[in-house]
Amino acid sequence: MDEYRQIVRKWVKPEDLNQHGALFGGRLLQWVDEEAAIVAVAQLGTIDVVTRHMSAIDFSARADRGDLLELEYTIVAYGRTSITLACRVENAVTGAEILTLDRIVFVAVDSAGAPVVHGRTAPTPGTERLRESSKL
Repeated sequence: MDEYRQIVRKWVKPEDLNQHGALFGGRLLQWVDEEAAIVAVAQLGTIDVVTRHMSAIDFSARADRGDLLELEYTIVAYGRTSITLACRVENAVTGAEILTLDRIVFVAVDSAGAPVVHGRTAPTPGTERLRESSKL
């Protein structure tokens, strides 16, 4: 697979904390899923994608208020109707790994929610595919 990387940064704010003063795991997973969906949408050229699978979730370290996190996405594979991504979350200042997901699978779907062939096999760096599909 051609090397493709998308990096998103998130700042841990007071409203993101759990009862122990650390980043709530559910908030981090929300960020991971939402940003991964944006990558999938841009790569497949359609906003009609759904999360199909996430690999095992194992938090390596905690993140605290004020931490700046980097969520780095890479493309693992294209399927006929799917795209598989990987995500590594780390503290941007210390480099400490917070979370790694080896596989996040999105499926392109039609208006009824059935999988559809997307025809993509290689990454593109921008949003050209979305712009192309809006002209159809």
